[in-house]
Amino acid sequence: MVIAAGFPRKPRISQDNLLKINAKIVVEAAKNVIAHSPHAIFIVVTNLLDVMTYLTWQATNLPRNQVMGMAGVLESARFETFIALEFGVLSADVKAMVLGSHGDLMVPLARYATVTGIPITELLDVATIENLVARTCNSSAEIVQLMHTGGAFFGPASATSLMVESIILNQSRLLPVAAYLQGEYGLNDVVIGVPCRLGCTGVESILELTLNDEEKAALQTSADSVSQNIKRAQEILEN
Repeated sequence: MVIAAGFPRKPRISQDNLLKINAKIVVEAAKNVIAHSPHAIFIVVTNLLDVMTYLTWQATNLPRNQVMGMAGVLESARFETFIALEFGVLSADVKAMVLGSHGDLMVPLARYATVTGIPITELLDVATIENLVARTCNSSAEIVQLMHTGGAFFGPASATSLMVESIILNQSRLLPVAAYLQGEYGLNDVVIGVPCRLGCTGVESILELTLNDEEKAALQTSADSVSQNIKRAQEILEN
């Protein structure tokens, strides 16, 4: 089940308002689905994506492997596109991984980004890499500003279909997914983007990459932000 119900990001809508509106919509949708399909696997697309995924997991009381959010697949594809444009190569030649929350606190891992297997850290100077990372982190806002009336739709749909295909066809692809963590990466009781193997049971396993101190700190900052928004969303639903 893919949940995309809710209001999209718009230039003049605040994060607080988006949280208030979408939290109630997503929880109602999740409860209605689970009442008719008690063994469903959920992919959440609605923003704020990490928070909405957590609320879906909480509302359905499903095992954590059956609830996930679409984020990292989209962000990684954007990171790959920006790298490909910088080199003037096909995006198919580029592989990249983005962790963290769905927003400007995401964590693009430049050390793990490659062009035909060659790390971009060996191909580009630090300033260029920092610019590519910054553009990736701000890509959603860039699209919202360009479109004026809403957010992206083609990219999220393409990323979601990739996840659905991996689950339905039991492909066990390794993809960055917003998943509920119980100790992985030193994080607990939070949904955040990490590399996961997706198969017919949903999130079959979570891969823990070796991160340096800077990457760990960035991921912790991202997780702390998500946790704060989860608490705010829970307070909204209780009132």
